[in-house]
This record gives sequence, C-alpha cells and structure tokens, in this order.
Amino acid sequence: MCTAFVSIEPAAAVPVLLLSVRDEYAGRRWAPPGRHWPAQPSAVGGLDLVAGGTWLAVEPGGADAPGPVAACLLNGFGTLAPEEARLSRGELPLLAVRGGRIDELDLDRYDPFHLVLVRPAGARVLSWGGTGSRLTGLELPTGLSVVLNDGPEGLAENRTASARIRTLMAARAAHFRARFAAVPRPRPRPGAATAEEAWGGWLPIVAGDGLALDDPAALIQRREFGDGRIWGSSSVSLLALGADGVRYDFAAVPVEPAGREGWRRVEL
Repeated sequence: MCTAFVSIEPAAAVPVLLLSVRDEYAGRRWAPPGRHWPAQPSAVGGLDLVAGGTWLAVEPGGADAPGPVAACLLNGFGTLAPEEARLSRGELPLLAVRGGRIDELDLDRYDPFHLVLVRPAGARVLSWGGTGSRLTGLELPTGLSVVLNDGPEGLAENRTASARIRTLMAARAAHFRARFAAVPRPRPRPGAATAEEAWGGWLPIVAGDGLALDDPAALIQRREFGDGRIWGSSSVSLLALGADGVRYDFAAVPVEPAGREGWRRVEL
C-alpha cells in the first residue's frame, strides 16, 4: 500500500512538495537512490534489484534533459497483464522523467499503476487499470492531495475489492492529512544543511507520527496478510521542487521516531 502526499502552493517559495512511502514485500532486494542507469546517466532513483527499475525517479534537468521533474510509481488494482507479455512497471518513472509518452506504450503489457509526475509548476497523476481499461490523467489541485493504490483520493476507476485494504488506506489518508495540516508547510530550500532544517514539523510525522506498525492508520507499516509473507514500508522519500531546483531527502525504514536521524540528502 504505497502512498504519496503532494502539496501544491503555486505562490510559495517552494511550490511543490512530494512525500513518497514505498511499501513492498520484505526480502525484495533494492539499492538506495543513485545514478544506476548508464543509458540515462542524469536520472537518480532507488534501484529495484529484482526487475532493474525504480519506484521513484528524479531528473534534475539540464541541457540534454527535461526538468526538474520527478515521477513516483504506485501499484494499482485491476486486470493483470498476461504473464508471457508482462513488462516491469519500474521502467515507467524513468521513461516519464526523460519526457517519454506513457500513452504511446502498449499498456496492455503492464499491470495496473498510478504514476505521479511532479514539477515546480504542479503535479499530474496517470492511472492505468489494466487490460481493457483506459489511461486517465488528473491534474492535482492546489493544496494537499493523497494518492493511494486506489488512485488520487482513493477514487480511481479501478479500485480494490478488499474491504480491509480500503479501510487501511482511508485511515492512513485521514490521519496524515490532518496531521500535515496541523503544522506549518515546510520551505525546504536546496541549501538547508539537514533534513530537520529543511522539513521542520513534517519530519516526525513522516517518521510514523508515533503510530504502531500495525495501527490501521500507520504510514510506516508492517503487516502479515496470512499467506506467510510480510508486507511493510521499506523507505521514505521527501522531495521539494522549486525555482532553485530539487531537494531530495531519503530514509530507509525504520526511521528514528523524532525524525532527526536516518535521513540523507540525495545529491542531484
């Protein structure tokens, strides 16, 4: 149950903020953000060591690349691609940040997804519900939005049939929307020395807000769904996009509860 929160304030010094929490099966191997793709040397992101793609890619921009732009991937619900033809969704963020057209792909070869594209000018979510569906796009409004595996605000055309998962996603969205609204919006300048300095009151909230890992509203979570496998949060990313460029702070889970330790600034 990956989750992304996007804060858009066009008049702010840093107009777009992105919080991305990656949830995955325990034991799936990955590497922290870096320049992992020789064919796309300016792109930065964490590396999925199983399929070779990423869950979040950042393109800082330059003479030969669009930017700054970031793309965050969430799994969706719907019809899975045929196993013999399936392609990894992890290539989609990399394609998106180099300006590729997702709508020109043979999407029937991809399992359902939501792709959050953020730039200093705003954010857009592309949603695909699998074979037989259609690709949809939604511009996120000013203010704070949440994107779940059920899509923006949980309102995708294709949503989970599981009442339990719907309940967990709704609890997470409601709790953390209220908590972020209760503290001042950060102004994370690229030159801030530490994550604490950059993100202020958001940081302990992002670190889990003191909730137990199995709390229905937990942002940082660990759950057993009864099949012997463990599902939980593996990493947290915080990005700020503005006229000064991109700031990217990253932490592997677990994160120190006060949010002051475990973070590193990703060089772009």
